[in-house]
Amino acid sequence: MTHPIRVLVVDDEPPAREGMVALLERLEGFEAIGTSANGRAALEDIERLDPDLVLLDIQMPEMDGFEVIRAVGPDRMPPLVFITAYDEYALRAFEVNAIDYLLKPFDDARFAMAMNRAAHVVREGDLGALTRRLLGVLGDPVEDVTSPGPFLTRIVVKKTRATLLVPVEDVDWIEAADYCVRIHASGKTHVVREAMHRLERRLDPQHFFRAHRSGIVNLDRVAEIAVSPSGELVMVLHSGARVRLSRSRRTELERRLGQAL
Repeated sequence: MTHPIRVLVVDDEPPAREGMVALLERLEGFEAIGTSANGRAALEDIERLDPDLVLLDIQMPEMDGFEVIRAVGPDRMPPLVFITAYDEYALRAFEVNAIDYLLKPFDDARFAMAMNRAAHVVREGDLGALTRRLLGVLGDPVEDVTSPGPFLTRIVVKKTRATLLVPVEDVDWIEAADYCVRIHASGKTHVVREAMHRLERRLDPQHFFRAHRSGIVNLDRVAEIAVSPSGELVMVLHSGARVRLSRSRRTELERRLGQAL
């Protein structure tokens, strides 16, 4: 059974939020899991609810949609459909994420079209490509990924009095931590000042898998995939660590394993 796509609606106008929730309820395969009335509330709700998709208003007081992306972090931001009442934002919104943007006022058919595009990206899309688009529109450097070069065999960890070389085969999993990552390897945790998306591109995808926006797992260290009491899939590592598998990444893991979960 395919889980519905969990959607967070962010808009500072109550009628707009209510209208989009009502439209989502009419569409099969989507679930409105919450609404946010402003950008700051959106930051908390994205972290708390971990949505598969965000419908994000661009023009909001205090913190607009682009500032929300920057605050969350491009490599942790869920796929987006932008909402805007201003033509001037339409092109930039489209550049941020190639799913779609909705120009107010929009009708039911246009909303359904955007959601169909979103469903394809959420279930089948390349999260790395989405991250690169976000980085580009925010003005951050985007590295050339057409020729990634040799993958890492060791991760350099700089300490106060020494520099450690951690073999990648010893890594259990990696988690995002603000502007750094935590490397969990051989029973120890190391903090490295590296963006998650950049490190991901330097790891061999045959062995490392992005389980959710803030976690990369070494597939060679996975003992089983279990179902948590809340019904979520969890990747259980030989170390005993448990890393959540997001709904949006389940399809890709099934493709990699050649087996439905």
